[in-house]
Amino acid sequence: MTRIAAIHGALTPYRHAQSEITDMVARTCLPDGSDRRVLDRLHRSVRVRSRHMTLPLRRYEELDGFGAANDIFIATATDLGTKAVRDALHLAGLSAAEVDLLIFTSVTGIATPSIDARLAGRLGLRPDVKRLPLFGLGCVGGATGLARMHDYLLGRPGNVAVLLSVELCSLTFQRNDASMANLVATGLFGDGAAAVVACGANRPGEKVGPTIVDTRSRLYPDTGRVMGWDIKDSGFQVVLDPTIPDVVRRYLADDVEWFLGDHGLKPKDVTAWVCHPGGPKVLEAVIEALDLPENALDVTWRHLAEVGNLSSSSVLHVLRDTLAESRPPPGTPGLLLAMGPGFCCELVLLRW
Repeated sequence: MTRIAAIHGALTPYRHAQSEITDMVARTCLPDGSDRRVLDRLHRSVRVRSRHMTLPLRRYEELDGFGAANDIFIATATDLGTKAVRDALHLAGLSAAEVDLLIFTSVTGIATPSIDARLAGRLGLRPDVKRLPLFGLGCVGGATGLARMHDYLLGRPGNVAVLLSVELCSLTFQRNDASMANLVATGLFGDGAAAVVACGANRPGEKVGPTIVDTRSRLYPDTGRVMGWDIKDSGFQVVLDPTIPDVVRRYLADDVEWFLGDHGLKPKDVTAWVCHPGGPKVLEAVIEALDLPENALDVTWRHLAEVGNLSSSSVLHVLRDTLAESRPPPGTPGLLLAMGPGFCCELVLLRW
């Protein structure tokens, strides 16, 4: 099994109360003199108290065009990603030269060379390090990155792999766009990063985090327009369909039960649920579909309130906080789950 050696989360420097961000969105997204009551209601309903942003709030009113936003993404993602990986390796007691695979995932900016290539020299990674940049996975990217890292380490059990997620969601907010999807997104998503260091089964070292037992991917039919981006001259225009909770209710329970059943487990055997904070309606649908106790997703709810939805980085932050705060009984099963564009789901079975 794959052993998680360290998890480190990082956040961008500008932290603001939700009300401050709402005021900025009202100035940049709504027509002059328009009624902002719908915006205020939407931003309150997502149950986010504060978020971290890449830029000071006034800079978003001046940011003009996709190119300018993407240049900031490249510079910030490289700096923040370098720090996240360096700190995670320090926690794991490993050097950059010991890393055999670096996976990078993001859906909030594009770069060629990719961000993983740009930070390799800064970190001191070997010239023969394997790299796997992933784009387009959105909120499911953190879970999918863990799964693909596990697949790699099953075949190379003596290796070390690193997963890096950087999501600067605020750079994708669309100015002069008063659509419901954009207003919801500007109230829900924040900026941050996370890095995970994992070792194969034959790699010596102290067990710090959980082990990955197995993974399962699910792609749902006829759901391609449920979530994603429309690529416009102004950048990434969010697609968020209100039927997302219905898709969760329709499919998730069967997927989880079949996956756990393959390992002789039932949902009641899971001692900790590590769930991506997709938003209140999605989390309520998860609780309903899986018939979870109300406190089962407490760590996820708290993460949502404190920093918002960090897209692919969020579930990795929730995993870190679950280990630090919940301390599941050693040897018991945990389940990490996230959903994203496709529409799809990734399940990762853990052993604490």
